[in-house]
Amino acid sequence: MTVAVILPSRNEPATICAVTAAVDAAVGDAPAVIAHADSSDTPDTSLRFTAHSTRATKLPLTGLVRGKGAQILAAARRPELSDAETVLIADTDTLDPDPAVYRALLDRVRGGAGLAIADYPRHWDEANLTSHLARPLIAATTGQDVPQPLAGDLALSREVLTAALRAVPALPAALASCVDGYGIDAFLLLTAAAHGPLASVPIDQAKHHAASFPHLPDIYHQAVPVLLHMTAAWRPPPTAPGRPPVRYRAADRPLQAHRLQAMLTTLDDLDPPPARYDGRPWPLPVADAWRAVNSGTPAADAARRLWPHYTRRVRDWLTSGRHATTGERRRMLADAHTRLHTALTPAGDL
Repeated sequence: MTVAVILPSRNEPATICAVTAAVDAAVGDAPAVIAHADSSDTPDTSLRFTAHSTRATKLPLTGLVRGKGAQILAAARRPELSDAETVLIADTDTLDPDPAVYRALLDRVRGGAGLAIADYPRHWDEANLTSHLARPLIAATTGQDVPQPLAGDLALSREVLTAALRAVPALPAALASCVDGYGIDAFLLLTAAAHGPLASVPIDQAKHHAASFPHLPDIYHQAVPVLLHMTAAWRPPPTAPGRPPVRYRAADRPLQAHRLQAMLTTLDDLDPPPARYDGRPWPLPVADAWRAVNSGTPAADAARRLWPHYTRRVRDWLTSGRHATTGERRRMLADAHTRLHTALTPAGDL
């Protein structure tokens, strides 16, 4: 089975070789091409990729339009990848990439999954967009609970990739711009969800990579419009009797006072007073935003209205969660997850 690997990067000379070696090892002896989709400020990252020896054929792509999604899509459209039956996409800022993770993702797609995505344990103060918004919204609307829907390490089938490439030109311009950025992860996952069940691959060890918190506004305003737009096409299923309880893996670690204060200051700067937060308890503002998109509000507008509620939620989570036990944090996340599903069903509101 022919395999293609896409490595989107921007200024990752310190990690590109390790990631390239890991994906090359994961592919093994299968016919493969590794496409490096680079938009760095200097040639260092591309030069290191090109100089690194691999069994797979290498395809260095430089000078691409900047944006994670734009880079991935540019690589996916290349004729050199056209006969790949399975495509692996991997983050290039990973500090200790494990070939076993990439191999497991490929194996799940080879076994019939349309998309397989890594489920890394995340520390309780990380993955705020995933834990508070993306995961519960996708689960409530599609019925498929994916613990890490925005993970950057995933594999997809040729069928799903072809469907995604065909869907991009039909997107409204504002949404296409989001998909060219950090919205690509939600776009690929929700495209795959329309073609069948998704596969989450549990990983024992946390992923070590660059912190995403400094990029929170960009990630939010590119990913959330895509989430709202694409989940609006789904009708929330009723809760199935006997469904097992929702489980979150909010791994414990201490949050030092100076780091907490820096995060809170950042959140305050992102949405300074007078705030547009109206006191409606989380996650009801998510349900409001989803219904607004269903009623014709552009997804980007609904996401902007949701933004102050989201930043308040993250602020409250960091301050209250600091003193909670691991079990209490997991229960709080699971309770909010369930409340959103209840709020989106026909009789639901809290």
